[in-house]
Amino acid sequence: MTDSSCLAPTAKAEILAQALPYIRKFHGKTLVIKYGGNAMTDPTLQKAFAEDVVLLKLVGMNPVVVHGGGPQIETALKRLGKKGEFIQGMRVTDAETMEVVEWVLGGEVQQDIVGLINQAGGKAVGLTGRDGGLIRARKLRMVDPNDPDKEHDVGQVGDIIGIDPSVVKALQDDQFIPVVSPIGFGDDNESYNINADVVAAKLATVLRAEKLLMLTNIPGVLDKQGQLLPELTMKRIDELVADGTISGGMLPKIAGALDAARSGVNSVHIIDGRVPHALLLEILTEQAFGTMIRSH
Repeated sequence: MTDSSCLAPTAKAEILAQALPYIRKFHGKTLVIKYGGNAMTDPTLQKAFAEDVVLLKLVGMNPVVVHGGGPQIETALKRLGKKGEFIQGMRVTDAETMEVVEWVLGGEVQQDIVGLINQAGGKAVGLTGRDGGLIRARKLRMVDPNDPDKEHDVGQVGDIIGIDPSVVKALQDDQFIPVVSPIGFGDDNESYNINADVVAAKLATVLRAEKLLMLTNIPGVLDKQGQLLPELTMKRIDELVADGTISGGMLPKIAGALDAARSGVNSVHIIDGRVPHALLLEILTEQAFGTMIRSH
């Protein structure tokens, strides 16, 4: 990224003018942003992310941030002498792990993000799935892909039953930027750890978002040769899952993205969160960036 301070004022004005059609197009629209990976842990990228979110809000868009926190959870579990275990990209969550997940995501990570956005001049508010009854969940039943009769017990991992977006809408209308931790609650007020990509996709659907943007640690979805796939359809995704190109942590991401695209979210983008101001590049320029997922 070149230092913009050496740009001539006319060049800066030109850049701003080019953003105008996009600002007009997305004015008043909701953008759900899944915030994860390096963008969350590198201070320079954190600052750029917070500035992007505040700018989008100031030009009249409605960003909603859903965050992960895998590395932070791992660090906290290590301190307790526990080792993280994953099945099909989902974290196995016993009661003790669930407690850690709650205080890392709903406490530390969420408050860091809220603080960064506020520091950049926005008004962020942190929510978990309990706030305003936002995310109702039940225990996830995970069937083995190779043996449909076999189920894996992944503990307090949640499957979303319903999302009530009224608290998010109320905050948006009041110029706040909601920051959502992917923790749901069940009928008996028990807590569930839910995959953040899945929460972001579901929230985008319920809010009828214009865009769902997922920040990751890769340029987008890559083929077997490591080349970026700029656009994916449902059919192509099925092929890539079948041949193992899409696997592990990419599975819930892609499944969520596809669900959102099918359910009316206009465009879903998996973009490289290691690029400073990745959000602005995706939303305010015509540069195709990352992988776009289409429903048909």
